[in-house]
Amino acid sequence: MRLSKKMDRLGTETAFEVLARAEALKADGHDIINLGIGQPDFQTPKHVVDAAVKALVDGHHGYTPAPGIPQLREAVAAYIERYRHVSIDPNHVLIMPGGKPTMFFAILMFGEPGCEILYPNPGFPIYESVIEFSGARAVPIPLLEDKNFSFDAEAVLQQITPATRLIILNSPANPTGGSVPKDEIDKLVDGLERYPEVAILSDEIYSRMCYDDHKHVSLLNYPQIRDRLILLDGWSKTYAMTGWRMGFSIWPDTLIEKAVRLAINCHSCVNASAQWAGIAALNGPQDDVTNMVTAFDERRKFVVQGLNQLSGISCRTPTGAFYAFPNITGTGKDSRTLQTELLEEIGVATVAGTSFGKFGEGYLRFSYANSLDNLERAIKRIDSYL
Repeated sequence: MRLSKKMDRLGTETAFEVLARAEALKADGHDIINLGIGQPDFQTPKHVVDAAVKALVDGHHGYTPAPGIPQLREAVAAYIERYRHVSIDPNHVLIMPGGKPTMFFAILMFGEPGCEILYPNPGFPIYESVIEFSGARAVPIPLLEDKNFSFDAEAVLQQITPATRLIILNSPANPTGGSVPKDEIDKLVDGLERYPEVAILSDEIYSRMCYDDHKHVSLLNYPQIRDRLILLDGWSKTYAMTGWRMGFSIWPDTLIEKAVRLAINCHSCVNASAQWAGIAALNGPQDDVTNMVTAFDERRKFVVQGLNQLSGISCRTPTGAFYAFPNITGTGKDSRTLQTELLEEIGVATVAGTSFGKFGEGYLRFSYANSLDNLERAIKRIDSYL
């Protein structure tokens, strides 16, 4: 068989490889503490599950409109107004089978040989993977520890060239847990007015997971870029619905029809009963979300304190999401080596920083979406090992 050469450019998400190895070791009888996969350890709220069951009983078994059922798109618009204080047209909402399709669609729309796309590094690995798959040049926006894993807006603006088509932003961020301060976003948006041809993809999947005095800053709140802004969000993290494969995106008027056309070509529509569950999640009680984020906050503080007591490791306090991204250079080991040793030798699954780009060397990602008991056991094991 002769495959297209672009298949050689397609990367992967190493967290799933770590998960597979961790599950294999567990099946062989090893005691594995999985701090690798970015998945809440909470159950989907009961009223959401009940809504899906009711939808099935009521006969919602068929195709839906490609953008999603109108009731769900209206619920998303109301949710955006409630939490981001912005009015949007439900007709600009596209329901997706998870968050990744929004990335895929946006990057394929703008990416082709000869153009450039800016993306955060270290960042979610699918950004770089799909950019390279599209044939575009992936231009990293370095997220450095000395800036609390944020960026300097002016430095980002200086990276824009005539070949730049799209900028990808993610705050709060995976894998660092960092958030971009409002003043840097203000500067970036002001500067982008000089580049009206550059589109923006804002990945805000962790928007409800902010800690201490950090408030989520949505790019939807900047009307001057709304005509070229694509927003990514969904149910996976906020409502512990990773396996439901439910996401949504908001597209400007000039792009929504193209995005719907991609959806029709790709997946036709999203699971019908899951869409009714999505309505229940957005419109129903939010107590489970509050309780989950409160638990994550407690774990965050514990993990940061524990990591900072380990030999050769230091850790900045994350301000969002549910990840810690400690510096492990003091151990004398590179990221991939330490990831492998911790899993194979002591049964603690983490993800090497290099899985998230070249600027991730010298770091490991710890997901604290796990119990305090398991987090404590993991820290003790790593302490003994080091």
